[in-house]
Amino acid sequence: MAALWAVTRILLVAGSLKVGPFAAPGGLDYSVSEVYQPWFELLRTGTFPLHDVAWQYPPGAAGPLLLPALLPFTDYGHAFILVCALCDALVAFLLLRAGRPRADGSPRSLAGCWIWTLGLPLLWTTPWNRFDVMVTALAVAALVAAAGSGRRGAAGPWSDAAFGLLVGLGTLVKVWPVLLLAGIARGRRGRVALVAAGTTVLLGTLLFLATMPGALSFLTAQQDRGIEFEALPALPFQLLRHLGWTGHVGVHEGSTEFLGPGVGSVALVGELLSVAALGWLLWWARRSDRGAETVLPDAAFTAVLLFVATSRVLSPQYLVWLVGLAAVCLVRPATSQRLPALLVLLACPLTMAVFPFMGRALVHGSVPAALLLTLRDLLIGAAALLAARRLWTATRPAPERTAATELGTDRPAALDPVA
Repeated sequence: MAALWAVTRILLVAGSLKVGPFAAPGGLDYSVSEVYQPWFELLRTGTFPLHDVAWQYPPGAAGPLLLPALLPFTDYGHAFILVCALCDALVAFLLLRAGRPRADGSPRSLAGCWIWTLGLPLLWTTPWNRFDVMVTALAVAALVAAAGSGRRGAAGPWSDAAFGLLVGLGTLVKVWPVLLLAGIARGRRGRVALVAAGTTVLLGTLLFLATMPGALSFLTAQQDRGIEFEALPALPFQLLRHLGWTGHVGVHEGSTEFLGPGVGSVALVGELLSVAALGWLLWWARRSDRGAETVLPDAAFTAVLLFVATSRVLSPQYLVWLVGLAAVCLVRPATSQRLPALLVLLACPLTMAVFPFMGRALVHGSVPAALLLTLRDLLIGAAALLAARRLWTATRPAPERTAATELGTDRPAALDPVA
């Protein structure tokens, strides 16, 4: 595994850096050289890029963008990619450590480290050209911390506090890590995690408000966005554009979106589905049995999948989040999310095929590119629905599970992955 990880990372980090056999005119990826570096120059002066419509992030996003300054021996672009590579290595280390057998005899698996090792290269150079791998590292570290530390570690107050702290930091950077709280245990442990996460977000936000005006601009920055052309809600328009629909694909509010009749209505449906997903998670949290150690990562993976599937945006780097969370689930052989994790893994090469290789063709209406994207999005949608169903089946109260088995509507307990 270590050899495979090293070989794939040497090749793909070199591809991101545009060195060796990957040397090409034009410099580094556009997102690094033309977006992140100008933001870095502005952020280091203590100002958010508020006049740039592409800046739609919480204030903590300044941290990952300023982090490459810690590597003064190279220029910003190369330092950014190297920081992403270090975060990738950190995630692999955490998954490897978490997957080793523990002294208390609780089963562990290296499958999580394998899916991370294999999954990221299937996204080509995207993970090393976006700061999402840094956020994913925080999320993975949070979930690993929640389970205790090392072979002998056991979850306790310190691990709950560490989990909440890391979730809070991730939320300050890109919001979605707050969904990791979906599966926290009831009682004191859950309260410790909530207080730690809430305190981190509150103090961090106050610090940014006091030092960098405009820290909360992200709350209204996306209100005018439509549907990005790669999101699940955009699938009807991928078909309709070949059937006489009068709209088109264009750049709007810093992203490539479908623009035209019906887009606003479909975007509203997507938002309602996100609200429905939140309602289901709250209903699940109220009725479920969250005592098993597999629940926290399984619930986190399910929650993020549901919101990715219903979002008006589904950028290729979102797959980095899903691969990381799926990997943490697979650390425990009893996880209920094995099949949804496999569907996410299958979605990765389809994402790579379209982005970057067929992205321009897709904008111009390429049917093969649209078919690949449709298959990718359907896999993610199926993974989200399956993850929710399996999470509920695995965590519903024991009397309900027993009754369902006796009625023949559930699998036998011996075949249940969490039985």
